[in-house]
Amino acid sequence: MELITYSLRTVAKAIIEPTYLLMLIVFGIIFYLKNKKTAIIQQMTIGEVIDTPLELTLSQIVIGILAGTIGSVILAILGISFGNNSGIEFIFITSIVLLSIRPKLVCFAYSGALLGAVSMILNIILNSIGMKSYINVNILSLTSFIAVLHIMEGIIVMVDGSRGSIPVFSNRENKIVGGFSFNRYWAIPIAVMIMISGESSGTGIISAPTYSWWPIIKDFNLTAILATASLMFAPFYGVIGYSSVTFTKRKKEKVLGAGIGILLYGISLLIVSQLCSIGLVGEIIALVYMPLAHELLIKFERMKEKNGEYLYVSGEDGISILEVAPNSVAFEAGIRRGDKILAVNGEAATSEVDILNAVKEAKSTLPIKIKSRYGKINDYILQLGNRRLGVLLVPRMIKDESRIDISSDEFKRILEQLKIKK
Repeated sequence: MELITYSLRTVAKAIIEPTYLLMLIVFGIIFYLKNKKTAIIQQMTIGEVIDTPLELTLSQIVIGILAGTIGSVILAILGISFGNNSGIEFIFITSIVLLSIRPKLVCFAYSGALLGAVSMILNIILNSIGMKSYINVNILSLTSFIAVLHIMEGIIVMVDGSRGSIPVFSNRENKIVGGFSFNRYWAIPIAVMIMISGESSGTGIISAPTYSWWPIIKDFNLTAILATASLMFAPFYGVIGYSSVTFTKRKKEKVLGAGIGILLYGISLLIVSQLCSIGLVGEIIALVYMPLAHELLIKFERMKEKNGEYLYVSGEDGISILEVAPNSVAFEAGIRRGDKILAVNGEAATSEVDILNAVKEAKSTLPIKIKSRYGKINDYILQLGNRRLGVLLVPRMIKDESRIDISSDEFKRILEQLKIKK
């Protein structure tokens, strides 16, 4: 199919053509620097880097390219296209700028709604005085386009959102609770169909297909233009991101739930966007729904987090393990995050201090009793030698007089103790 072929060629152009390749390299550098900070924090808290900055960066680039390719094909099949003066490039530029300035607003739902509102207002005002607007975006195409991007974002978050997460602590209900912070971004190359009125010829420009089923996303004005227009596939780079924190869910569970939520938001937006076909009122509803529903999705996620039960809390039932270093003695023995230490050296573990002291006193072996996250109790004889135990503990309590500034050297020293190095 010609549409799919050209969309794939355009995505390939965005990867191999020198100008776009340079842009991809810049994204790679930005991501690498962010991932390097993540690796440093993992090293400080866990005692080991779980994923190297290079591994994290490559997954962001590769998965972003795959998502952009699939998204471009979907856009072509749906028939989502824009005019020369649509200003669609604005939302891509905005996402790139916000990556460094205000990462929370990287989401296309905000920049897309802004573009649509500006286009609508300018058209109403300028048409009333007989002038033509230089920004004229088809709201149906815009909202459908944003919907497809969110569908792809939801899938990406489910697949890759948990990588590069870092352990965090918080004081909740007079308890120290452990959790994980997520901060992940992907660069996506998208092939956008641009309508060119009249006959055109040249590389990358094709006549609009005359299939009875195409475009799937139908609009009277859009269909009329397509009947006499040619199509040019233009490559754009954008950034999509996922940022969150959880104290009530496991890492995979958190990103799976968030990804499903984003996916459902994208599908619902695609459905609501069809209201644009009824006229101005429908377009206003779609534009208002786009950022509003996204904000409601965020609030819903926060509400679930607020009402959830904390997973990583130390107490009478044991000292909770927030993370286990992959190459440590504990990991090799089968100890995992969410497990709780009940006893060491035959003595009950009433606080993290008991465990720290037991590890210091151990010569070569360490008897330890563990309650797994599934409730099963296991006894281990850990062969320490000169190797680290490799677990990050959740402190049971912190007295007011013992609170420490996280920027201080003393805090770093305590983190080293919580990692339990032999």
